[in-house]
Amino acid sequence: TLRATAMNPLYEPFYFPPFRQISVADYEPAIDAALAEARAEIDAITGCDAAPTFANTIEAFERTGSRLDRGLGVFYPLLSAHADDEMMEISLRVSARMSEYDADVSLNAALFDRIRAVYEQRESLELTVEQRTLLTNVWLGFTRSGANLHGADRQEYRTVKARLSELTTRFGHNIKKELAGCRLWLSAADLAGLPEYMCVQAAQAAASEGRDGEYLFTLEQPTYVAFMKYSERRDLRERMYRMYTGRNISGPYSNMSIMTEIAGLRLRLANLLGYDTFADYRLERSMAEKPSRVYDLLDRLREAYMPAMRKELKELSELAGHQLMPWDYSFYADRLRRQLYDFNEEELRPYFELSGVIDGVFGLASRLYGIGFAPATDIDVYHPDVRAFRVSDADGSVLGVLYADFFPRTGSKSPGAWMTEFREADATTRPLVSIVMNFTKPVGGKPSLLTPSEVETFLHEFGHALHALLTRASYSSLAGTNVFRDFVELPSQFNENFLTCRGFLDSFARHYQTGEPIPESMVERLIASARFGAAYACIRQLSFGYLDMAWHTVTAPVDDPVELERRAVAEVSPFGQMDGSLVSPQFGHIFSGGYAAGYYSYKWAEVLDADAFALFRERGIFDSDAARAFRECILARGGTEHPARLYRRFRGRDATIDALLERDGIR
Repeated sequence: TLRATAMNPLYEPFYFPPFRQISVADYEPAIDAALAEARAEIDAITGCDAAPTFANTIEAFERTGSRLDRGLGVFYPLLSAHADDEMMEISLRVSARMSEYDADVSLNAALFDRIRAVYEQRESLELTVEQRTLLTNVWLGFTRSGANLHGADRQEYRTVKARLSELTTRFGHNIKKELAGCRLWLSAADLAGLPEYMCVQAAQAAASEGRDGEYLFTLEQPTYVAFMKYSERRDLRERMYRMYTGRNISGPYSNMSIMTEIAGLRLRLANLLGYDTFADYRLERSMAEKPSRVYDLLDRLREAYMPAMRKELKELSELAGHQLMPWDYSFYADRLRRQLYDFNEEELRPYFELSGVIDGVFGLASRLYGIGFAPATDIDVYHPDVRAFRVSDADGSVLGVLYADFFPRTGSKSPGAWMTEFREADATTRPLVSIVMNFTKPVGGKPSLLTPSEVETFLHEFGHALHALLTRASYSSLAGTNVFRDFVELPSQFNENFLTCRGFLDSFARHYQTGEPIPESMVERLIASARFGAAYACIRQLSFGYLDMAWHTVTAPVDDPVELERRAVAEVSPFGQMDGSLVSPQFGHIFSGGYAAGYYSYKWAEVLDADAFALFRERGIFDSDAARAFRECILARGGTEHPARLYRRFRGRDATIDALLERDGIR
């Protein structure tokens, strides 16, 4: 009990998380104590004798659980970035308690009555645009969470939510556990085509486990991507592919029954709330608004890109001299790209040393928005690989802190890349933002050297970070990335566009040994090759979007998940279905990552980002007026207004797909 309060560093007030002081044993008692405090704050609102007002009900509700948010704001980001088995087990218990708390709040009749009273007088209240948005969000948050349910339906809703919380957490844990056990042991005779740095890294990994003379390859993202691109051993590429796509189908970490139960429970939840499908329920709060508009976008892009993809695959098959299989694509695409453009990503690594890339990416934000970044060695971090930076505005005011975690950690860190926050901003507090990636580590005496694709990933996650750091919202629930799912990727994908801009590359790309700037010929080849494979990449994304929608437009429980996936992607599957390979059981985005009925949003936002960046191409990529408009209309506003209005304010009109088709060379 003492550890939960005065002696618990996670429970006591802090401005920066005291990572080195926090032990795994601190999480549960601190969160439990904060939950009790949050419940007391809810009771204070419902027990208020004064008539419900925006201040004593809506704003008071917005402020509840601040200590809880602080504890969870540390726990959940570390669960993905730096966790052990004990933390994973704790998360199952914490998720169950949070689900119970959320249900207790959303089904609190006395609280809902007060919120209803304020909402019904909204037209007579003198509220700002942001306050009106907050009021609407709170009202819809309750009605969409079962506040209008009664009797047995209310109890069933609570049960469904609790079970979903448990299953989605377990789904994500299974992905991480199975991934950690996926290994490919090779000998020196198996390394044909692989870059030297990969071989050195694999030899070091094997030696660390007492197997000198062997080479250990894992499915960590940089390793898998590079192996599939460079290995000349087709049989080994197939083994890697089948290991990667065969995860979580069987064995102790199978997600097959979990995902079908999740889909069924989501359908039941939607039905309880009066919707035909979970997608109908979820998309009501999105720019797309309904499934038909999602399918319209997916179908239009499929029709536009499929002819180009077929042409791409035909060229690759001719180069390969045999029927192309999925484990062949990256290998032959890289070879054809080299032939057409004399382009090899590996040749560019020496010009993208990590510290230089950091300077370039940060410098881009400085040039566009006038903000500065200063290393903050006095701020505690959760791992030696993590770096902290203080971020300031042009006038010297504090914008927040950025934590950057760049390298893989087998077993404790999830694959991929993401942005999260240890603390969100509000009217009085600036955010603590974290970007997490899995870049190639320093190896063989060389620093971390990135490929252009990894630089693009950095730009992407940094775009999310800017959305959080530049927010000027007064309420944390409306700040930064708290926007509709199909709008949240706009700032991140917008940022990716700079990778193929000579003015940006010239600002930082230097050879890590000689200091020579990146040759103009290399920049030209990078820019010329940017469209290569665009059709295949688009169709691949569309397949994920169709699969997501298939799972969440079902009107009955799923009996055969393999058949569901086969039908969902039949028209956008370049190679057909492979036995023993499935996307669904490892599709963390939709089953444990918040993108259920929302994966299409990457393409939706890509339409927006291409349209937005077209303005910069017209005026100049560093145009101050365009940058100021993007900051003020998009980045600073968060979720304070409907995103369609924000975008129109920035661009003067709605977005069209024209700029995307032109950028990808389709039109």
